[in-house]
Amino acid sequence: MSRPANPVTVPLADYSPQHFLLAVVDGVATVTLNRPERKNPLTFESYRELTDFFRAGAFDDAVKSIVVTGAGGNFSSGGDVFEIIGPLVKMDTKGLTAFTRMTGDLVKAMRACPQPIVAAVEGICAGAGAIIAMASDMRLAASGAKVAFLFNKVGLAGCDMGACAILPRIIGQSRASELLYTGRFMTAEEGERWGFFSRIVAPEQVLPQAQLLAKQVAEGPSFANTMTKRMLAMEWAMSVEEAIESEAIAQALCMTTADFERAFEAFANKVKPVFRGD
Repeated sequence: MSRPANPVTVPLADYSPQHFLLAVVDGVATVTLNRPERKNPLTFESYRELTDFFRAGAFDDAVKSIVVTGAGGNFSSGGDVFEIIGPLVKMDTKGLTAFTRMTGDLVKAMRACPQPIVAAVEGICAGAGAIIAMASDMRLAASGAKVAFLFNKVGLAGCDMGACAILPRIIGQSRASELLYTGRFMTAEEGERWGFFSRIVAPEQVLPQAQLLAKQVAEGPSFANTMTKRMLAMEWAMSVEEAIESEAIAQALCMTTADFERAFEAFANKVKPVFRGD
């Protein structure tokens, strides 16, 4: 696969992906998985390019939030059966381990990406597609959306790309266990009730609503939002006492920003603050 010349330093607005669509408007980058004729499956190349893209977010202050969606009424059917699963059955242990680490790198890149990520989920969201939704910071569902962590349906464990670590923290241990052991589809209604989705909207509204949410985030104090994302991740491994101390330090850093001063001045003058990310 040809890769960007500087895959972790290219500004996102100038990024020219080969394996997904990208649009950047008003500080919001929208990533569209774009193989609608096959429900937007992932390939070796798209895994790598998506990972490069999310890593590039750390070097782009102009983009404040990211939306991930799929073309043609579906989010993603997961790894392409013929382009990924077929070759995998012919690989040795070394090659297979390199592959599973590569797919895990996508989740690591999404979690390390400083911009909050919103998934707009419509239609089928399965396998690695479900993982991408899971690894996002917020998720909206179109009515009729269905999510499946279907790894055991192809003879594999549910412990794929961080699912056993992340999914229970979103929906609880028992519900996550059911989905990972059975590989069954979770409906949009279940997903909303269990906390996987923030809300359900009409299919024609899921992308606009996700972009609106991302724009609301983008209009906020981006340094502080980045700190919130980082602490949400780091505090999984902390005691409450450690978390409180870490948050005290993080919040003190946010109080040194110009955005904090702008918010005070706006409040004093009874106007809405305009944040600039510094």
